[in-house]
Amino acid sequence: MNASKSSLKYKNLIILVSIAIPVVVAILFRIRLETSQSFSFLPPIYAAINGYTAIVLLLALWAIKKRKINLHEQLMKTAIGLSLAFLIMYIVYHLTTDPTPFGGEGWVKTVYFIILISHILLSIALIPLVLISFVRAISQQFTQHRKIARITFPIWLYVTITGVIVYFMISPYYN
Repeated sequence: MNASKSSLKYKNLIILVSIAIPVVVAILFRIRLETSQSFSFLPPIYAAINGYTAIVLLLALWAIKKRKINLHEQLMKTAIGLSLAFLIMYIVYHLTTDPTPFGGEGWVKTVYFIILISHILLSIALIPLVLISFVRAISQQFTQHRKIARITFPIWLYVTITGVIVYFMISPYYN
């Protein structure tokens, strides 16, 4: 199978996943599961996962610049795995825990919401970018992979770093 057929094979799946994840997360935000188990321990863990993902992304960039392709590939798979772990923990936490309102006031509240909204919007846009980048890499379409990776990387790095910032800004208000 040539590279373009391989990419087309994944096109519908990428579209489906890119739409399904934000829609499912939005729907799940309206659902609260009653459980005797508290998942209040999860936010610092998934914030740390965001931090680790940022480090892994930077290491992957370093690896590819040093032409350590196998290392780059393993680091990128690790970054995807960490992002999936984050998503699962994030969903579990928000399914079982009431939302925490931000308690800051004034300019801090404005900064918080600017960071939060940009984080959320870019995390939604990031889904197809990561999937397309990954498919182009595994399909050995390296020229096209590099083109989209140059867009994907800074957005992914921003999303991971702002995820940590959002956590530190709201953590004083957790119950």
